[in-house]
Amino acid sequence: MAVLIGIATVLAAATPAYAGSTYVEAEPSTVQAGERLTIRASCGDDNNSQATVESDAFGRVIVTPDQGLLTGQVTVPGSKRPGRYPVDLQCQNGNTATTTLTVTGTAHPTRGPDAGGGGTASAGTGAGGSALLAGGIAAVGLGVGIGLLAMRRRRADSGA
Repeated sequence: MAVLIGIATVLAAATPAYAGSTYVEAEPSTVQAGERLTIRASCGDDNNSQATVESDAFGRVIVTPDQGLLTGQVTVPGSKRPGRYPVDLQCQNGNTATTTLTVTGTAHPTRGPDAGGGGTASAGTGAGGSALLAGGIAAVGLGVGIGLLAMRRRRADSGA
């Protein structure tokens, strides 16, 4: 039962808030602190004028006309605490709408850890990789040669 209630809560938060033909939505509706999201909105019959969207999650953003809707992008600061934040649309014609944005913990880094160059860092980037390959082949060849020489001596010693 608790799972069903949790799913219903998530679905309700993901649904844009509509007030007639005026609405605002955040996509995605759940983000990690530090991530970027898109705001889409409609001010009813006034989608040719910009509008203001405001939230404690990201501050204030101006949404501008884009193919019959109002859109904008904003980044939730990495320091923003997890929680549910109202997102409020204020249109120039006086229409308003609200939806909810859920912010989770901090976003994971987009690049790997700085762990040094490693032994193969220059392999395949020029002469460094070729020199290592040639050295390895020479070492294997030398080992095989020494092994063959040792076998010949052993045979010669056992036959005499």
